[in-house]
Amino acid sequence: MENYERAEQDYMGGMKYKDIAEKYGTTINTVKSWKKRYGWNREEGAHKSKKVCTQKGKGAHKMAAPIDDGTKETLQNYGLTPEQQMFCIYYSRTFNATQSYLNAYGCSYETAMVEGSKSLRKPKVRAEIERLKEIKRQQIVAGTDDIVELQMRIAFADIGNYMSFGQKEIEDPETGIEYMVSTVDLKESKDTDTQLLQEVKRGKDGVSVKLKDAQKAIDWLTKFFEMNPSDKHRKEFDQRKLELELIKLEMQTKDSADDAPEQDNFLDALNDSAKEAWSDD
Repeated sequence: MENYERAEQDYMGGMKYKDIAEKYGTTINTVKSWKKRYGWNREEGAHKSKKVCTQKGKGAHKMAAPIDDGTKETLQNYGLTPEQQMFCIYYSRTFNATQSYLNAYGCSYETAMVEGSKSLRKPKVRAEIERLKEIKRQQIVAGTDDIVELQMRIAFADIGNYMSFGQKEIEDPETGIEYMVSTVDLKESKDTDTQLLQEVKRGKDGVSVKLKDAQKAIDWLTKFFEMNPSDKHRKEFDQRKLELELIKLEMQTKDSADDAPEQDNFLDALNDSAKEAWSDD
């Protein structure tokens, strides 16, 4: 039995991430990765091997074999540490050395930037990554649906999923005077969809986060749905786009005068936006 299988039994028994990591000589992030990858769920119980009934003759349905992405062999590559195994798996999916190292080792971002590129130069790590990449090249990795869904996520990504901002009251320790200051708090990378990030950098004014270009994604989707009007994603796209238009119009209305004629114009604009978004259905 592999470590991750024994760890699953410990997890189902109520053991904490920290204790599991210590028991198997790995990191908490690696244990969390095992949980996500192998679908550990205390409510459902530990995974058990299932008996599959097979039918012969006319009308028998064949069960599709799971796609072998090579990661099972990676987790059995004992020439690598558990963290290196997870680094190879993450990198083969994202091709982002920094993020992959961060996910596998649970270190600081600055350390990941340095050590991530170093890991790529280690022969055993590089060989395992090349093996995983070759398996990917032999399979259809992304279809049309995958691309459309990614563009949808980019188009309607919410910066609030990556940071929170506002104001809080603090007290000057010398004078005792209370005053308001603006605050910006970033969320942990492990709790966010980093695939939608274009840039994260530290400057003289602090850390800044930049999402991928939402307007480009909206333009791409608009052209795609014009060529594929019956695509299953189109209704959701139209609805999300309409919601954005309503928010923009509402903000514009708040900035204008509060007289009745302009309120009527706002209602007319809402109706026009709704007709435009649904005109092709």
